[in-house]
Amino acid sequence: MTPPPFAVGIGAERSVSAAEIAALVHGTLTTHGISTSEIACFASLDSKRHEPAFHELARTLGVPIHFFAAATLNAEAPRLQNPSPRVEALTGVPGVAEAAALAAAGPGSVLVVPKTKSARATCAIARRAEP
Repeated sequence: MTPPPFAVGIGAERSVSAAEIAALVHGTLTTHGISTSEIACFASLDSKRHEPAFHELARTLGVPIHFFAAATLNAEAPRLQNPSPRVEALTGVPGVAEAAALAAAGPGSVLVVPKTKSARATCAIARRAEP
C-alpha cells in the first residue's frame, strides 16, 4: 500500500487555539481538494513541540506530527515561496510552515500549497516525490 502523499507544515503564534489551527488546515485542504486521508503527517519547528493545539490536531486526524530543528528547516530555505524576515527574526528560520512541509515530505518533495494564513497560524502542504 502506498503511503499518503502529503505533509502539512504548521506555524503559529504561542498558545494558538486548536480550533484556529483545525479550521485553517481543514479549510486549506478543502480549498485544494485534498482529503485528510491523503495526509501522511504534520510538521513544525521544534520550538512548537509543547503547543497543545498541534498535538490535538494530529491526534484528531490520527496522523503523526514531527518537529524539526531550525537547521533542518533552514536547509529548505531556497525552496520557500514566501520567506519572511519577521518570521526569521522571531524563530531563526525564514518560514516555518513551508519549510516544515518540505522537510517532512522528504527529498524531491514539491510545495503544492504555499503558506496560507489565519489570524495566528499558517499552514503549507508539500507532496512527497514519487518513488
